[in-house]
Amino acid sequence: MQRHSPILETSMVSRTSIALLTDLYEITMAQAYWKSGADQQEGVFHLYFRNCPFGGAYCVACGLATALELIAEFRFTPDDLRYLAGLRAGDGQQLLDRDFLEHLGALRLECDVEAVPEGTVVFPGEPLVRVRGPVLQAQLIETLLLTIINFQTLIATKAARICESARGDPVIEFGLRRAQGIDGGLSASRAAFVGGCESTSNVLAGKLFGIPVRGTHAHSWVLCFESEVEAFDAYAKALPNNCVFLVDTYDTIEGLRHAVAAAHKLRQSGHELAGVRLDSGDLAHLSREARRMLDDAGFPKALIVASGDLDEHRIDDLKRKGAPITVWGVGTRLATAYDAPALNGIYKLGAVRQPNGPWARRVKVSNEVAKSTTPGILQVRRWEENGMLRGDVIYDELLGAGEHPQATEVVTGAPVKFAGKVDRHTDLLVPVIQAGRIVATPPPAAEARRFAQAQIARLPPGVRRLVQPEAYPVGLEPRLHQEKRRLVEEARPRSESRRDSSAAT
Repeated sequence: MQRHSPILETSMVSRTSIALLTDLYEITMAQAYWKSGADQQEGVFHLYFRNCPFGGAYCVACGLATALELIAEFRFTPDDLRYLAGLRAGDGQQLLDRDFLEHLGALRLECDVEAVPEGTVVFPGEPLVRVRGPVLQAQLIETLLLTIINFQTLIATKAARICESARGDPVIEFGLRRAQGIDGGLSASRAAFVGGCESTSNVLAGKLFGIPVRGTHAHSWVLCFESEVEAFDAYAKALPNNCVFLVDTYDTIEGLRHAVAAAHKLRQSGHELAGVRLDSGDLAHLSREARRMLDDAGFPKALIVASGDLDEHRIDDLKRKGAPITVWGVGTRLATAYDAPALNGIYKLGAVRQPNGPWARRVKVSNEVAKSTTPGILQVRRWEENGMLRGDVIYDELLGAGEHPQATEVVTGAPVKFAGKVDRHTDLLVPVIQAGRIVATPPPAAEARRFAQAQIARLPPGVRRLVQPEAYPVGLEPRLHQEKRRLVEEARPRSESRRDSSAAT
């Protein structure tokens, strides 16, 4: 039996086309669309999420730049088609027809894509991405969009919460070694930066995305020397302009004394101690001791960096205790979204039509109210008052938004009421791809980060709270609400009659 080299497999993944990064049912549905003639229909799909993670009240949309690049390159290569031709159905016969595979080989995406800009604060039920085009094509990019947008939005949201708890202190993303694989590490670094982190330890992410990189040394550096003093002195000689000493390899207080001694030698050579890092123990107590010792020794500008299983709740607790920590290194609990490891983003059909025909809205009905979909060609109108975000109304472009900000069906659990006069509105979904071609070049990650920070700053303070936040008002425009209700009522008798028929047989 031939064995595959892991190195070779990793190399192959980095070189292959992305069209097969999908679930098999997307391809089998595509063949069914094609054979039935349904592929001639035009459809509108919406990507949105049902609930905010981490007990929060908002998310930060992220991942669009990555998704657009891959959609623009979407092709089935001859190698892809050979692989698909080898797939077998349950009876052992070829799963996919040869003519259909030829169709896939000639396929070029013709879809239009609208999306909220990266860094936009978003809420449950609101489309982050809208795809309009031949249903076969729109279906094929479902999984690709979900895997990118779900994960990066999740991590950007976690980063925003962590940065909120740090109250303006710099946060460094440290999570590569605990991330979910190579792509997970790179995507997490990018999304954490968009969400508010100041820098990353991930050097490749720094190169690819223009993120500042930061780093010091590990415990292993200290253990390579006979004493901590010798280790700090050697590091200072090697990197005199980048000295942040990790002081808890043995005894933290003793490590701080050794760091101060090394700092005096650095100053004599014309350099200054950048700071010390605490990675374990009672960080509130140890940071106060570190600040006192550094100040008494004449190093009031030296930073105190904290790391070690931090998240927004632990940072918030340390801030409340007055810990004089000035930089936060957050790894595992950020890069893996430790307490909510998946965003429940979904991709649902809202409307279909035959070529040049009228649109027909579609609704999925569920006994769980939250799982019933909203029909139509959806857009989100965001209303503001004096520069602050006040509420969002989801409307159907086939029906229009109405002249005034109002909503009937509550989506997030907060009544959509606007106190005072709202003076400005913005429609969030903007064109990014037309007929398969990118028409809006995504901004670099640094620009998306600035936009996210500005968005978060405009949220009501109660919505930004880490614990028991207020729900931001989101609702359906009244005519859309009525249309959804009508379609749900029409659909339920059909499903009930099917159930009755099944029971009878």
